Amino acid sequence: MENEMLSALEQDARLTPRELSVMFSRAEEDVRKEIEACEKDGTILGYRTVINWDKVGRSAVSALIELKITPVRDRGFDAVAERVCNYPEVKSVYLMSGGFDLCLIVEGHTMRDVAYFVAEKLATIDGVASTATHFVLQRYKDSDIVFDNEETDKRGNDW
Repeated sequence: MENEMLSALEQDARLTPRELSVMFSRAEEDVRKEIEACEKDGTILGYRTVINWDKVGRSAVSALIELKITPVRDRGFDAVAERVCNYPEVKSVYLMSGGFDLCLIVEGHTMRDVAYFVAEKLATIDGVASTATHFVLQRYKDSDIVFDNEETDKRGNDW
């Protein structure tokens, strides 16, 4: 499948094979087969809806957590990363360059839930040397979607 069509799907997963066939001057059945092949071979990993949970009153806390880890012999960072990926609280895991090794995006109901998760589950994993937790205070953009944050700065600053 061509990169332009994959990019279009990444921007809007609701695009149908019919719409894509018109956009890219291709036969609808060919587009459908290409999408199925990409799903089967792991090029397309899933489809996702980004929801502004603040609009429906769901309280949740997100945090970015830095992990410094000691690599496992013959497995490097993969052993710890695979273990961390299994926790439902963990939404994303990235191997990083720089001052820490793994970056995690974690969600919980409260800050206390996230703190408990870090202290009782993450920090106790063999190979985890240290953690640093950064709580998300406001989401402005996520997955290429800009959030309409109705609240404005109430400190009186006109920037």
